[in-house]
Amino acid sequence: MAFAPMGPEASFFAVLDQHRASLLAALRRGGGEPAGGGTPQASSSEVLASIESVIQDIITSVARNEAPAFTIGNRSSWENIKFEDSVGLQMVTHFTTRKIKSDSLKSVKKFALILKILSKIYKLVQSNTYATKRDIYYTDSQLFGNQTVVDNIINDISCMLKVPRMSLHILSTSKGLIAGNLRYIEEDGTRVHCTCGATAVAVPSNIQGIRNAKFLLIVEKDATFQRLLDDNFCNRMSPCIMITGKGVPDLNTRLLVKKLWDTFHIPVFALVDADPHGIEIMCIYKYGSMAMSFEAHNLTVPAIRWLGLLPSDIKRLNIPRDTLIPLTKRDQMKLDSVLKRPYVTCQPFWRKESQRERGRNIGRGRSRLHAPRARCGIRSRISRIAPRAKGRR
Repeated sequence: MAFAPMGPEASFFAVLDQHRASLLAALRRGGGEPAGGGTPQASSSEVLASIESVIQDIITSVARNEAPAFTIGNRSSWENIKFEDSVGLQMVTHFTTRKIKSDSLKSVKKFALILKILSKIYKLVQSNTYATKRDIYYTDSQLFGNQTVVDNIINDISCMLKVPRMSLHILSTSKGLIAGNLRYIEEDGTRVHCTCGATAVAVPSNIQGIRNAKFLLIVEKDATFQRLLDDNFCNRMSPCIMITGKGVPDLNTRLLVKKLWDTFHIPVFALVDADPHGIEIMCIYKYGSMAMSFEAHNLTVPAIRWLGLLPSDIKRLNIPRDTLIPLTKRDQMKLDSVLKRPYVTCQPFWRKESQRERGRNIGRGRSRLHAPRARCGIRSRISRIAPRAKGRR
């Protein structure tokens, strides 16, 4: 379906089309496919076989009078993580592991919890039914203690079995929002039509039959997202899609951004705070995280471009100093950490912007952008950076 430009002039969409053509050309040069992508979901039989193999190892250990243990890849060490510009952060082939032992006071409870959740996953996959992580937690909230314990164990199981999270038949409750020129069909057949007005819908956990737009704008903060919606941004910039993870994105938000990119290869831009936390959130969308590095191919979109807010924009846009929050010691530590990341050290533009912020130490933008100015600024910024996006990753 073709959309007629409703807001920006035709030249704006011409720039976007040129940028999209360059992205597709880069994919072809790199041997990538113009559509699809990611790691295929594991079939139910494969997941069941993997769980049965793990249980068989436990039975074998018990038969030998040995204490059984789970072996899981260590995702807390950078030594186990490699960076590729075309994929992002992913686990190395020969990674070190950690043992969750059944005969250790420190890990026996976690061993039991992994076994319990493995049993629930097996039943879900076998019956072709789904449950949320919250559902799992409430089956025995006193035993699990808190939701984070369940979340971490599910990630560990996904890593141990070497299957994507979605293949475990466990869904996450979405916190993200999406709006704009997007129609899709949910898993249960429900047809959803996102609007271009002042409302948004929750990011779905599993979708198909997507219809697309000209570009996708990722917005870090919910407040900024809502301000742009109130200003009728999606209608004025139609056809476009706008999405927010409300800070650090959840799995569903990242999966949707990845699916939109794999399906349509439309330009994707990120609007985040000019501070270490904003930069890191953009990097999670673009290059992934250590915790989910085993599933990088299903979550990362290296083609994302940093639209702003840049540290250099603070001076260029004459942002008043009294609207800036001074960097705390924790912010400085985060900035130092980000500057050491492999995806920053190989990108001079990012490093220059990050060091500019550290050099001034004047603080970060609160992201309370004046909506009409923000809309025009986004349009002009895209028009400027798209033609030279290769150098400004």
